[in-house]
Amino acid sequence: MSHINKFHCINFQVTKLKMWPYFDIAHCVMCCLAVREDLGSGSIPFSRKHPIACWLSTMMVVFAGGFLAALFLGEPLLEPFRNTQSVLLATAVWYAMFYSPFDVIYKLSKFLPIKIVIAAMKEVYRCKKVYDGVNHAAKLFPNAWMILFITGLVKGNGAGFIKILERLIRGVWTPTAFEFLQPSFPTKACIVASIIFVLDKKTELISAPHALVYFGIVIFFVYFKLSSLLLGIHDPFIPFENLCCAVFFGGIWDSMQRAVTGGNKNAESTAKNEVRASKTEDGQTHAHKKND
Repeated sequence: MSHINKFHCINFQVTKLKMWPYFDIAHCVMCCLAVREDLGSGSIPFSRKHPIACWLSTMMVVFAGGFLAALFLGEPLLEPFRNTQSVLLATAVWYAMFYSPFDVIYKLSKFLPIKIVIAAMKEVYRCKKVYDGVNHAAKLFPNAWMILFITGLVKGNGAGFIKILERLIRGVWTPTAFEFLQPSFPTKACIVASIIFVLDKKTELISAPHALVYFGIVIFFVYFKLSSLLLGIHDPFIPFENLCCAVFFGGIWDSMQRAVTGGNKNAESTAKNEVRASKTEDGQTHAHKKND
């Protein structure tokens, strides 16, 4: 019984874990890394030449979930900027990541042991954002499950959905980078987490304690993030997607149609070849008769 009580205590502590300031710092660091990696080798020249655009695009990535949630829920669009401490913290991390002497902060954040810790903290932060998004929407629209789900999704991975606009601020227009065209693993994971949180909050389908559900989703996020960094497993949903597409979205029928039409085409081509061969043989027979 003591082990069970300790386990429940750990679950409860995870749900009540304070994000400020360490987890917020990890979130900001990972957002800055994403911006720098998206800029590629031109990140340093761009930050020197366009510091305002660099700062604004980074802030959009850091507060993307808040911007989109405010937009969807009819709240002021600049709602995330109400917290001056968060803005100052994000600005300080941005400055350190782009303008530190000899680029030392960026190089440290890229050092694998440090990056593993930061990435794990970021995923704990992501889970908290999904949960907070569902709860916040539930207060405004208690019976609108779809709104709860969408708010949790965009709070968890708003940077993916705002990527087009964030790149546009940096002078790059990539309309094909819309997240729903090529959803990333964080988006898929946030979809699953948001659905589970909505079901846990609004139904009796999940009988497990809330703390255990929350802890399980945290482990889910952290495990697959570390698997991506250490093992190169970037999207474990692909086999399930292929199966789902084959069963529910016409994959089986398309394969059957290709098999049938392919068989007919082969039969037609075979018949045409036979006709051509027979004509050739007839021509040769007539030629022999004339020679005789």
